[in-house]
Amino acid sequence: MKDVFSEQSGDYAKFRPHYPDELFDFLLSIAPDRENAWDCGTGNGQVAEKLSGYFREVEATDISQPQLDQARPQPNIRYSLQPAEKTVFADRSFDLITVAQAIHWFDFDAFYREVNRTLRPGGILAVIGYGLLHITPELDTVIRKLYVDILGQYWDRERKYIDENYLTIPFPYPPFPTPYFAHSVTWSWGHLTGYLSTWSAVQHYMKAHQHDPIAIIADELKDAWGEPAEREIHFPVLLRIGKI
Repeated sequence: MKDVFSEQSGDYAKFRPHYPDELFDFLLSIAPDRENAWDCGTGNGQVAEKLSGYFREVEATDISQPQLDQARPQPNIRYSLQPAEKTVFADRSFDLITVAQAIHWFDFDAFYREVNRTLRPGGILAVIGYGLLHITPELDTVIRKLYVDILGQYWDRERKYIDENYLTIPFPYPPFPTPYFAHSVTWSWGHLTGYLSTWSAVQHYMKAHQHDPIAIIADELKDAWGEPAEREIHFPVLLRIGKI
């Protein structure tokens, strides 16, 4: 598993979007019980914190200590530095395992062996993510210019799985029908540019060129943004479900 987010862990916690309540309602409706959950690749604990409101105990793991340091403590969440592919958890420990915007970094085969070992019978694996944001046609055009034309060669090869809506990841579980979910947030101009700065390809570009690629499209992006202090941002939610 790659660690490409430790260096900007503070910005990641501040600017990255969350997931809609309807998604968690769905996961709760199909989980066999609400005793124990594992949020794998938890980052700053966004999903773990949400799960802690429903499950008796939540394990939250990551390979980035700086990311874990950004998580907000909760009495029923235990954060630990562990790889997704090999944990200390006992067999048949969990009713639900979640992986949010992280599975594309994993060793798939090793992770699925760990899932099969640690899920209880009837347990659920939920692979979650979000695709490229949408705002307005004008803003989307400028952001896609950044995403494809400027940063294209600087994305890690694993990013393709998100572009393909997680439909092409190796997934050894029978098809499980899922509703469509999207997430909408209201952001300022500063929040949008802060979010763009957390992209891993932006960090790779900056290391290669010693200047910020967002500056290349900043004027064009600002013109497309226009006068509003805030705009509504839309993220399509990616979801694959595996049931043991």
